[in-house]
Amino acid sequence: QVQLVESGGGLVQARGSLRLSCAASGSIFSIDAMGWYRQAPGKQRESVARMVIKGGSTDYAYSVKGRFTVSRDNVKNTLDLQMNSLKPEDRGVYYCSAEANGVRHFGQGTQVTVSS
Repeated sequence: QVQLVESGGGLVQARGSLRLSCAASGSIFSIDAMGWYRQAPGKQRESVARMVIKGGSTDYAYSVKGRFTVSRDNVKNTLDLQMNSLKPEDRGVYYCSAEANGVRHFGQGTQVTVSS
């Protein structure tokens, strides 16, 4: 099993920045990829960023490319999401995810609110 705990959400003005962090524990050596999803009110959860652990390749949703950056600290077993130039449409609950043995795990989520 993999446990994920997010932190760093909050309220920010449009064009501002926030940094989210995700701490992984449990069967971390079985994790193949980690990433971030978000869910806005009334919308489906969508993938925002993803990183393959072996090799470090990353992938981003088109809507956040050039503004969001995902990074991993292999010693601390954390995955961060640096979010710059935030827009009101970036608001929602952000969930950390980890793919291990064909199963995708999620954390409890952290709220991001962007005021215009």
